[in-house]
Amino acid sequence: MPSEIFDAEKFVEISGHADYCIVKRLRDVVKLKLRTSKRLYTLKVEPAKAEEIIKKLQCEIREI
Repeated sequence: MPSEIFDAEKFVEISGHADYCIVKRLRDVVKLKLRTSKRLYTLKVEPAKAEEIIKKLQCEIREI
């Protein structure tokens, strides 16, 4: 089961040991999904804030 995270800093911290991050851009929200070996973590943010979070991520980024 995926786990939703509501804190952006914790999401960036988890990205240190994630395999990759999927970025899914919708109309009013951007979904960021971190895939680790055991779990999928998700974070929903507005498009303006998403860009600064993506720059901080420490794993491969895949756009969908």
